[in-house]
Amino acid sequence: KKASHESEIKNIIVTRLNIDISVAPSKINNGYWEVSEISASHGEGSANPGEDGNVVVFAHAREGLFLGLRDIKKDDTVYILTSDRWYKYKVNEIISVYPSDITTVAPTDSEVLTLFTCSGFFDEKRLIVKAIPQNP
Repeated sequence: KKASHESEIKNIIVTRLNIDISVAPSKINNGYWEVSEISASHGEGSANPGEDGNVVVFAHAREGLFLGLRDIKKDDTVYILTSDRWYKYKVNEIISVYPSDITTVAPTDSEVLTLFTCSGFFDEKRLIVKAIPQNP
């Protein structure tokens, strides 16, 4: 099915970590998604919530953005709010990769939410959090 404007992501919430930030669409620029200084970003070309595919949301590891993501745990709940509904995901994988490893943001056959932010010494790595949809 075709992605509609209604499925645009508005907010991402991880209640246990007090993360509740707005999300803006992120365009691809020179082969990379642009990273917002003030919000989380939803990667252009990645899936929308409720669709099969990889829903990619990322933000800087800063206070007020994804800094708290370093404390996320398996089975934590992540909520995504779109203009018309809530989507609920459960964290099932947390890994750290080098930025050159783009397999984590590659398209997937079934719906998965991928969150990422910088981590490690001098932000040399990426903290990747994978979460699977939960039925309401």
